[in-house]
Amino acid sequence: MAAPVMEHNKHSSNALPHLTLVRTGSSTFQSPSEDGNFTDDVVALVQKEIGGDLKSLKKVSGLLEQLTLENKQLEEQVLTVSSSVPLRVSAALSTAEESRVKLESLLEKERLLSNTLQQHLQGAQVWADSIGQVLAQLDTLERHMKYLQCLARIEELSDSIQQYLMTNSMWDAVGAIDRMASLDMGLRESGCSHLQAFLRETLCFWHKILKDKLASDFEEVLTQFHWPFISPPTQTLSPPANVQEFNSQLELLVSQLLSLQTSDDLISEKRETPSRPGQSQTPPLSLPIQIMLLPLSKRFRYHFTGNRQTNNLSKPEWFLTQVLIWMGNSSNFMDEKIQPILDRAGAKVNARVELCRGLLTLAQEKLAQDTPRLLYDDALFCHLVDEVLQFEKELRSTHSYPRAYPGVLHILLEETVFQKWLSVERKMAVEKVDAMLSAEGAWSSQYKDITDVDELKAPDCAETFMTLLLVITERYRALPCPRAQLSFLALQKELVDDFRIRLTQVMKEESRQPLSPRYCAILNAKHIPAQNHFPFVFSQFFLQLQQAAVSVGEEILGPLGATETGRLASLEGSLFEALLALLERLRGDMLGRLLDAVMRDVKEKAQPYCKDRWISLPSQSDQATMSLSSSACPMMLCLRDHLLQLQQMLCLPLFQMFWQGLAERLNSFIYEDLILYNHFNEGGAAQLQYDMTRNLFPLFGHYCKRPENFFKHVKEACLILTLKVGPALLLCDMLKQSEEEEGILNHQQPSPESALNELGVYKLAPSDVQILLNLRSAWLNQS
Repeated sequence: MAAPVMEHNKHSSNALPHLTLVRTGSSTFQSPSEDGNFTDDVVALVQKEIGGDLKSLKKVSGLLEQLTLENKQLEEQVLTVSSSVPLRVSAALSTAEESRVKLESLLEKERLLSNTLQQHLQGAQVWADSIGQVLAQLDTLERHMKYLQCLARIEELSDSIQQYLMTNSMWDAVGAIDRMASLDMGLRESGCSHLQAFLRETLCFWHKILKDKLASDFEEVLTQFHWPFISPPTQTLSPPANVQEFNSQLELLVSQLLSLQTSDDLISEKRETPSRPGQSQTPPLSLPIQIMLLPLSKRFRYHFTGNRQTNNLSKPEWFLTQVLIWMGNSSNFMDEKIQPILDRAGAKVNARVELCRGLLTLAQEKLAQDTPRLLYDDALFCHLVDEVLQFEKELRSTHSYPRAYPGVLHILLEETVFQKWLSVERKMAVEKVDAMLSAEGAWSSQYKDITDVDELKAPDCAETFMTLLLVITERYRALPCPRAQLSFLALQKELVDDFRIRLTQVMKEESRQPLSPRYCAILNAKHIPAQNHFPFVFSQFFLQLQQAAVSVGEEILGPLGATETGRLASLEGSLFEALLALLERLRGDMLGRLLDAVMRDVKEKAQPYCKDRWISLPSQSDQATMSLSSSACPMMLCLRDHLLQLQQMLCLPLFQMFWQGLAERLNSFIYEDLILYNHFNEGGAAQLQYDMTRNLFPLFGHYCKRPENFFKHVKEACLILTLKVGPALLLCDMLKQSEEEEGILNHQQPSPESALNELGVYKLAPSDVQILLNLRSAWLNQS
C-alpha cells in the first residue's frame, strides 16, 4: 500500500513546476520564487490540502487532475497569443504600406494641379491687370461724379438761397443754409480740401447775407423796444404803437436767427481762441444774443479803449461797474421778452445768463489787456484785485450768474499775475502787522468801556490780526482753483506763525513784570487766535479745502507725513493744528509765569500766618465771636487784590484758568506749608477752619458755586483736626489696627477708606489722616 502512495506524490511534485498561479477551490497559490526552489511551495500545498491525516490521501488524484487541466488551458492560451500577434503586426504593416502609396499618389496630383494653376494664373494676370485698370478708372469716375454731384448740390443750394432771398422767403432760405451746413459737416472727414474750402466760402457768403438781413431787421425791431437799455428802464417810456405786431416780428426773427445757429457755429470755429488757464470751455453764444450785444460792445470799446478819459488804468471799477449796470438794466427785458421766445423755439438757454456771458467777454478782454501793465505798481495792482473780487461777488450774488460758467477770476490765476498777487498780499499783510503792533493803542481793547462787549478783552492788535486773516479768506474763497486757494492758506499759516513769534518777543520784554496790564494783554492776544480759529478752521469751506490738501497739498504746504495726511483725510485734525498747539503751549507758559508771580506775593504775605502759634490759641468757647486771624489779613488782602485786578485784565476763559490754577496751588501750599508744618490744639484747629471756610473759600465763591471743591486737601484736613476727642481716638485706633493687620483679610472689620468716607474724607489717604491726627496736641504725649 505504501508504494502507490509514493508514486502519486512523485507525480504531483513533477507537475507543480509548470504552474504560475493555481486556484483550488477558494484558495490561491502563488508561483514559486524565481530561484526555482519548489520545495517550500509543494510542502505548503500538501500540508494545506492533505495535512497529517492519512485518510485525506484520496484527494491527491483529484488535485492532480485539476492542476493538469488548468496547466493545459494556460498552455493553449499562450500558444493562441503567440500565433495571433504576428498576424496583427503584418496587417498593420500592410495598411501602412497602402497609406504610403495613396499619399504619394495624392502628392503627385497636388504637384500637377499646382503647375496647372500657376500656368493659368500667369495667363490670367494680363486680364487681371487690364480689369484692374478699368476698375480704377471706374472708381476715379465715381469719385469725380460724386465730386461733381457735391458741386451741383452746392450750386443748387446756392441758387435756391438766391431765389428765396429774392422772393423774401426767409424760412426757406434759412432751411437751405441749414442743409448746406449739414453738407459741410458731412465733408469734414473727406480729403477734398478744395471742395471743403469752396463749400465753406459759399456757406459764409450766403450766411453773411442772410445774417446781415435778419440782423438788420432784428435791430430795427429792438429799437422799437428802446434797446439797448443804457440807463435804468422807467415807466415813462411809451410802448410801441403796434406792440402786438412788433412782438410777432421779434419772435419770428429770433426763431429764424436760432435756426442759423448751426451754420454760425461752423463759421465761428476758426475764430475761437484757446481758453485761458482756469477757464473752462463754454458753448458759443446764441446768435440773437450776439446781435443784441453789438450796440453794447460798440459803446464799451468807445469808452474804454484808446485815448478816452474813461479808459483809465487806475480806475478799473469804471468799466466793471458799467458792465454790471448793463446787466441789471437789461435783465427784465431778457426775462419778459426774449426768454419766452427761446422757450417756445426749444432753445435750452437762459437769455439773461447769455447776455451776462457776452458782457463778461468784454470785461475779460479788457482785464487781460490791462493786468500785465499793472504788475509793477503795487498800489494799482491791489486796487485792480479788489475791484475784480468785488465784481465777481456781485456777479454771482446780485445777478445769479451760475458757478459752472467762468467769471473774471481766471485772469488773476495766470501764473505771473497770481505770483504777483501772492507777493503783494504777503507784503501788505506784514506791513499791516508791523503797523498795528507799533500803534499806540495796540495793547488796549477798543471795547474797554463797553462791559458787555469786552468779554474777551482782546487787545486791538489781536482783533486787527484776526480781521486780517478773515479778510484774506474772503478774498480767495471764491477762487475756482483749489491749488490757488491752498497757496493762500499757506500764506495765512506763515502770518499766524509770524504773529506768534512777534508776540513771544514782546512777551520776553514784559516777562519781568507778569502782573502788568501789557503782559496780560499779550496773554489775551495769544488766546484770541486759538479761541477764534477753531470755528474759522472747521467751517465748511476749510473742511473742503482740507480734503483738497490731502491730494495736492504737499506740493504747496510741504510734506505732510502719513500720519498727518490720515488725520486730515479723516477730519480728526486741522491744517492749523501745529500752529494752534504752539500758541496753546505759549499761552500755558505765560499763565504759569503769572501764577508764579501771584503765588510768590501770596507766600510772602502768608509767612506770619504759617508761623502762628496754632498750638496755644484759645478754644472757641473762650471767645465771644470768631474772627479772621490777624496774621491772615495780609494774605487775604493780597489774594483779593490780585483776583480783582486780573479779573479786570484777563479775558473770561483765561481768568477761569487762572483762578482755578491759583486755587490748586493755594490748596497745596496751605496743606503742606501750614497744616503739616504745625501742631494744633482745639482752638487752633477751630480758628484754621474758620479762616478757611468763612474767609478763604468765599474769596473764590464769586467765581463758582462751591469753591471748597477746589481746596479738598484743606477742607478735609480741617475736618480731621476739628473732630471731637472720642471719634478722633476711635479713628486713630482703627487706623493703627488696620495698619497692623495689613495683609490679613477681615470681612467683619470695615476698611479705613469706608470709615473715612463716612466722615466726609475722600481725597486724603489713611496715612495722611494718621499724620493729621498726630498733629493734634491733645495726645502729643501718646504718639
